[in-house]
Amino acid sequence: MMWAVAALILVLITAAVIVENREEPAYLAYPAFLKAVDRGGIGEVTLGSGEKIKGKTATGETFTTDNPRSEDFKEMLLEKGVAVKEGGAGAQVSANLITGGILIGGMFLILRSRNKKTVSAIEAKNVAEAAPARPVTFQDVAGNEEAKRSMEELVEFLRDPAKFQRYGARMPRGVLFYGPPGTGKTLMARALAGEAGVAFYALSGSDFVQMYVGVGASRVRELFKKARGHGKCVIFIDEIDALGKKRQAGGDGGSDERDQTLNALLSEMSGFKGDEGIVVVAATNRADTLDEALLRPGRFDRHIEIGLPDLPARRRILQHYLEGKPVEDVDVDALARRCVYFSGAKLEYLVNEAAIAAAKRGGGRISMADLDQAYYRVLTGFEKLERDQIPLVDRRVTAVHEAGHALLTKLVSPESSVPRVSIIPSTGGMGGYSLRIPPERGLLRRVDLEHQMQILLAGRAAEALAFGEDGVTAGAENDLREASRLAAAYLGQLGMGDSLVYREGKEPLEKDMAALLEVQYQRAAALLKENGGRLARIARKLLEDEVLDESTLDGLIAA
Repeated sequence: MMWAVAALILVLITAAVIVENREEPAYLAYPAFLKAVDRGGIGEVTLGSGEKIKGKTATGETFTTDNPRSEDFKEMLLEKGVAVKEGGAGAQVSANLITGGILIGGMFLILRSRNKKTVSAIEAKNVAEAAPARPVTFQDVAGNEEAKRSMEELVEFLRDPAKFQRYGARMPRGVLFYGPPGTGKTLMARALAGEAGVAFYALSGSDFVQMYVGVGASRVRELFKKARGHGKCVIFIDEIDALGKKRQAGGDGGSDERDQTLNALLSEMSGFKGDEGIVVVAATNRADTLDEALLRPGRFDRHIEIGLPDLPARRRILQHYLEGKPVEDVDVDALARRCVYFSGAKLEYLVNEAAIAAAKRGGGRISMADLDQAYYRVLTGFEKLERDQIPLVDRRVTAVHEAGHALLTKLVSPESSVPRVSIIPSTGGMGGYSLRIPPERGLLRRVDLEHQMQILLAGRAAEALAFGEDGVTAGAENDLREASRLAAAYLGQLGMGDSLVYREGKEPLEKDMAALLEVQYQRAAALLKENGGRLARIARKLLEDEVLDESTLDGLIAA
């Protein structure tokens, strides 16, 4: 192919030379040229746009001279009897041919070189990971006990496929891990390989989707070829939604590449033999976006949820990450209870932030205060230090707003915890916050959802109660957004309204949502008005101390 490009450039240059096809003419100074024109010594002039023009004398000798670029130059030549041609075409064609040929050839060579490098880099990644010094096993995975039980038979299959073959059983060719980000899907796949004592291949779905059509499919085939040559193994594809999203007709080149790569993956999985001992594990945060061809029997037909850790799992995860670190007086159980809806990755981040805080403090050990500081930092960001510039009126509004959230939480959801109320602005974009930790429940009741909406709207209701409807501020923007999202789910997906029809999106529900949120707002406002004295006490204390813990909040409500 390179020879073809070189030949093309050579042909273009040759054509340019043929178009030129003349020796370099002699130069004639412009004053001498004008004198020659006056005495009839110039027979022909070829006009062009360049700095020089060409011509022939009356005796047929060629020459060049300077181009005056004057509007009456052509008229003057014609009056003197000089033949005039519109020229420069040959030179222009030559330049265009040469430039075009070089650009085309250069672009081709660059793209070909990049393609080679891409393919080389891709092939270089397709290497089975060496077994670590201590393989990861299920004992290293805290929580998700149901998921581990679901994978025990996969471990047996990888250890002894013939055992299942004797009964004519076919083990799942593919396993799909789904769940929120940071819940340990990669760790679980490693543990599967570690328990079975087999090789582990790990790639991301985005690694397969390349710029050049066909490269991703080639990589899939190369990966499975190496896996079959290696023997029993676990192939782990993280973020498979980058590769296996639902296909749409009439896509662009990027979707063509995804389609080819996905087809190659499905073809390879369909070609598994029952005794090969290869299991493909894929992970996604959005199983609902995957192509149906991936999920049908014979492909990723076993689906295992890797969910957020429950309280015992959070306790074990925190103990695991604190192990080996210098700690003192740390109440792991209390911390785990506060970390509702924290993923394993978020818990690791919390412990690391606490270790950083302890190192900066120089106390020698990680204290509970360090973990508390890290906990609120993970949730809200860093506290802003320069708070003197905040006007008093803004601080009063924030205090009333957050007092409304905290008080209504205690009134309508006493089983929830409010460990901290703050009016200190943070780098997370909040002017203040009331932290609510709900009880851990698998199913929410209608009344629970309504109470959540009331709590979200309580900040705006408290502002209206304290400053009048004209005095409410834009501080409730995030509360209103979340309340609207919850109302849409309440009416459209959860069947809590007058209709049991499942509806997605907010547009078809706007009137019903407005009515629902108005009812919840009025309920919140009525409760706050009944407890106006408590609301005022909490707001005043927030202005004085900026931060309230739960015991202080409970004391103000009980007073």
